[in-house]
Amino acid sequence: MATPARSSRLRAWMLEGLTAENSSPAAKEAAAQPHGRPWWRVMCLTGLDYFSTLGYQPGIAALAAGLLSPLATIVLVLLTLFGALPVYRRVAEESPHGEGSIAMLERLLTFWKGKLFVLTLLGFAATDFLITITLSAADATAHLVENPHLTSTLHGHEVLITLIMIALLGAVFLKGFSEAIGVAVVLVATYLSLNVVVVARGLWEVAAEPHVVTDWTEALTAEHGNPLMMVAIALIVFPKLALGLSGFETGVAVMPHVKGDPEDTEEKPAGRIRGAKKLLTTAAIIMSVFLITSSFITTLLIPPAQFQPGGEANGRALAYLAHEYLGSAFGTVYDISTILILWFAGSSAMAGLLNLMPRYLPRYGMAPHWARALRPMVIVFTLVAFVVTWIFNADVDAQGGAYATGVLVLITSAAVAVTIAARRAGERGWTIGFGVISAVFIYTTAVNIAERPDGVKIGACFIAGIMALSLLSRLARVFELRVTHIEFDDMAQRFIRDTANRTIRFIANEPDNRDLAEYRQKKEQIRADNDIPAGDDVMFVEVTVLDASEFESGMRVRGEVLHDRYRVLTLESSSIPNALAALLLHVRDETGQRPHIYFEWTEGNPFANFFRFFLFGQGEVAPVTREVIREAEPDRARRPHVHAG
Repeated sequence: MATPARSSRLRAWMLEGLTAENSSPAAKEAAAQPHGRPWWRVMCLTGLDYFSTLGYQPGIAALAAGLLSPLATIVLVLLTLFGALPVYRRVAEESPHGEGSIAMLERLLTFWKGKLFVLTLLGFAATDFLITITLSAADATAHLVENPHLTSTLHGHEVLITLIMIALLGAVFLKGFSEAIGVAVVLVATYLSLNVVVVARGLWEVAAEPHVVTDWTEALTAEHGNPLMMVAIALIVFPKLALGLSGFETGVAVMPHVKGDPEDTEEKPAGRIRGAKKLLTTAAIIMSVFLITSSFITTLLIPPAQFQPGGEANGRALAYLAHEYLGSAFGTVYDISTILILWFAGSSAMAGLLNLMPRYLPRYGMAPHWARALRPMVIVFTLVAFVVTWIFNADVDAQGGAYATGVLVLITSAAVAVTIAARRAGERGWTIGFGVISAVFIYTTAVNIAERPDGVKIGACFIAGIMALSLLSRLARVFELRVTHIEFDDMAQRFIRDTANRTIRFIANEPDNRDLAEYRQKKEQIRADNDIPAGDDVMFVEVTVLDASEFESGMRVRGEVLHDRYRVLTLESSSIPNALAALLLHVRDETGQRPHIYFEWTEGNPFANFFRFFLFGQGEVAPVTREVIREAEPDRARRPHVHAG
């Protein structure tokens, strides 16, 4: 049985780094490195996800497009260089602190519709990043199991091996991840160097045996007819290949790590933006070259049957060529490098999850407060990855649809976001260009969903899960004091100072006409209902709800004298009861007195009034204000007085 001291140490370790700030663990880690790192080193962290797709992309392309794989890959490369790349270069400009395109879209929509839209996008982001973790680990397992030296020993244990790899990845994050970029540089440099050797040898084999090109072109003509038909079919099937594009979203997620210029400011980090653009462009060019060449040599040199489930090239086409043409020793080295980068590719996806989820959900009140800490979230994401691996039986091909759907939805949303941003900036040319790119990605996403509806079903499950957990969390935290800070103007501060030496009495007023009769009638009624002595002064408090969907927000307090006799404190916040509770506790702390506040009972059904408070920040104000104070102040003798009559 754990002792209290041991439990306390475990809790402190789990919640290490927890703050009330609206930032993510990834952003906090970057803030601890004020000088950042060169963009090419950060590119390697992104490249863990992006470049590692070479481990399975050629095989999936061959399964999806068959003999047309090289042509479909060229279409994908064109979309990468002239579609996704310009979009994310603009995202880097508009959102340079790692928030990505979701933050851009969040600013376009307000209130609950904006929150629900962001939750939907977070569902697809969770699909993208979690499937990246499970798919990469599953493919690493495939490379391990299919190695000629190990296949007899490990075959049949794919799920267990994949779960162990995911657990090890989670353990790395639990220990700490400050050295991830250094490890990423070594892995990416080694892996790309080995791929250069494999691709060069493959091209040499094609040049040495020109009949394979002739055989391929003849087979293409026999199967698809004229070149125009081939291009048309390639345009139809290329959405199935849109897997490697996930690197763009992680590219902007890691922007806080990019080294900027000495004169960079938080508002205008020009150097960081420039470095991020170099990162995105360089990664896209490197990957485009590898995609085209690897698709070409694998299609020409590997028998089609080997790409099918159970075939030696299934999910590991380049590894097949490494063993076939460079020998077992080199093939094993290639397998080890591929296994390591695929396993560690989950780190960039995990970093993306740890950047996005804690940035939005706790701020919306849709996750527990501990969701801002790194280690609990790592455990949650690792457990979810276990479940996904079990559901898909660690099958690489089975997860391709869900992966592509998550990737394409995020890129489509980014394209739409930058189109709107360009339009608002009055940039007509860019608006048209980004609009065309958006249309292409909408088509690509629609085709992918039609061809592989399982992807959107998985995405819908993630969305439903996030929505349900978010709603339950918000309900569970509904009585939290969630005013992050209070700002008083000079008049409001003077009002509080003037009442510091006598009984402080507030009257909660819902402003109507704000005329003389309204305040006189309210004051007389409250005095009569609560037996307030005639000589005691009172002060009115009025709250304006700005955005009830915001869970946490600051509060501004203005003081004014109306009709030459009534002092009024005007509050702006996201919730009336929270604003009043925060004001009362602040006044108590400033003056040393327990202030009184007086309400009228709200008419209507209590259940309906509660949901008015939950959705619109209004409703049954008196009891909710008291409950917020009760939760914020456990000492009953120090709580402000709440009266309702």
